Amino acid sequence: MGDSKTVSAATDSFIGGYVDGFKGFWAEKVSFLENYTRFTKRDKALPSWSSSDVEEFIASDPVHGPTLKTAREAVNFGLAGTVVGAVSTAAFAWKYSKSPHGAALSFLGGGVFGWTFGQEIANHTLQLYKLDTMAAQVKFMEWWERKSQ
Repeated sequence: MGDSKTVSAATDSFIGGYVDGFKGFWAEKVSFLENYTRFTKRDKALPSWSSSDVEEFIASDPVHGPTLKTAREAVNFGLAGTVVGAVSTAAFAWKYSKSPHGAALSFLGGGVFGWTFGQEIANHTLQLYKLDTMAAQVKFMEWWERKSQ
């Protein structure tokens, strides 16, 4: 009976060690989310902002304003890619299968692919890889937090 407890303890520690390693791996990969936690884990949520508020920030911050404006322009590439990808793959699926659920899944999958491809095009066209868009977004959130209080 003593042997079964030893095996059980060894299995628990192996699995526990594996889970801890897995958590550590993903914690490192998504550590960028910590930049936003002080804005998302608040007792009272920040009020909504409008496009005019964003434009006011862009005009007031000469360093992070243009970066935020470029990041907002990149969204249009993603939206265009979503529309093209979703419609074209759904049409292709419908043409060859006449299956509503196949067309719907193709619409969804094509939309995801189109968004991703559109963001890559934006990344190269607008040279987002040279900009720190996350810092610009955090600066906007800090600015909005100060302005809204």
